[in-house]
Amino acid sequence: MSPADARGYFRHRNAFRAGSGNTESGRRRKLSQIAFIIAMLVLSVAAGLPAQNSPKVNMVDPLTGKVNDSVTLTGQNLGKESVAGVFLSDDKDDFKATLVDQENAKIVLKVPQVKSGPYNISIQEGDKILILPLRFTVQG
Repeated sequence: MSPADARGYFRHRNAFRAGSGNTESGRRRKLSQIAFIIAMLVLSVAAGLPAQNSPKVNMVDPLTGKVNDSVTLTGQNLGKESVAGVFLSDDKDDFKATLVDQENAKIVLKVPQVKSGPYNISIQEGDKILILPLRFTVQG
């Protein structure tokens, strides 16, 4: 192989290396891979973000009480357009509470007729009941 042939051979070989980007198809493949990675990053970030108007309860006050006692939930987006109801939930049932006052930043409810014990606070958003990691204990 002459030196000129060798230079042509190596230039030709390098141009067709997989993913080298030295050919039109290689460049397209690289751009396609980059676009795919960017799309996956955007989707993963978007999936981790809560919807902006989703209700969020930050605090329950008090943490214990009796049937018919008033309990205040504070948070964001708790108005009537976001929250259709509030429940005390155990591992079997959801017990609907009476809402005494409902504003965007707080809900005041009456403890429903339930037996003594610990319950999760649940909110109804549309047709879904979301059980929150907030506990309230009903005393006898």
